[in-house]
Amino acid sequence: MKIYEKAPAKINLLLDVLHKRDDGFHEVEMVMTMVDLADRLEMEELQRDTIIISSQAGYIPLDEKNLAFQAAKLIKERYDVRKGVYIHLNKKIPVAAGLAGGSSDAAATLRGLNRLWGLHIPEDDLCRLGAELGSDVPFCVTGGTALAAGRGEKLQRIANPPQCWVVLAKPPINVSTADVYGKLRASELEYHPSAADMISAIENQSFNGVCEALGNVLETVTLKLYPEVRQLKESMKRLGADGVLMSGSGPTVFGLVSKEAKLARIYNGLRGFCKEVYVVRMLT
Repeated sequence: MKIYEKAPAKINLLLDVLHKRDDGFHEVEMVMTMVDLADRLEMEELQRDTIIISSQAGYIPLDEKNLAFQAAKLIKERYDVRKGVYIHLNKKIPVAAGLAGGSSDAAATLRGLNRLWGLHIPEDDLCRLGAELGSDVPFCVTGGTALAAGRGEKLQRIANPPQCWVVLAKPPINVSTADVYGKLRASELEYHPSAADMISAIENQSFNGVCEALGNVLETVTLKLYPEVRQLKESMKRLGADGVLMSGSGPTVFGLVSKEAKLARIYNGLRGFCKEVYVVRMLT
């Protein structure tokens, strides 16, 4: 039997860092939602007690460095599964892009193996497993739109944002999330975006309100370190996107667009200097 799972990308409509915690992590407040750019996973049971991962992408690890591999190993060990699995990972989400591609693959692996092996693990328990793999994994398990707190693992489901187009653009650089958080001085931040304003705009289905409430304090670090991310933001605004923000720790920048007529101009303008540009919809 084969199981298929979709692993969508996430974007941060809002990302605030409140303070650094005693455990070394940062206390965050985020509003996250998913877009229709997705990896696809195909899983097949093996009688041999092993984990094999393949992919059409030549640039990702296929061993224990891969989050999908780690997810399969974790669920096998925790639930004493003596069978193996072959996972084919069709990558579409850019790597190290601030779009939670690896986290979404791990979440899809947990969901898929739960079905493949008939484990009947409740979603809350899958989220707890996911939290052991990474801060974004619990959100990727549940999907939808959520307010996230703690390290990102404390989730409160909220309404989906108003439907719109999303233009994603990733410059040809990779950004280390650990480096960005390491250089952030939370106590010195002069501005904190308002999660309450974002949630209110979403609940009122106000597209303009969502655009006005966009905010990401990690831009204070990434935009200084990588001028090309700042250039991308400025270009997207100039080309007519209604709301523009860096997702996660970057380097991907997204633009929210209400009118389809604007898309060709924005896409073509960005493609002039940025190879990886995607036009997708919100997943609502």
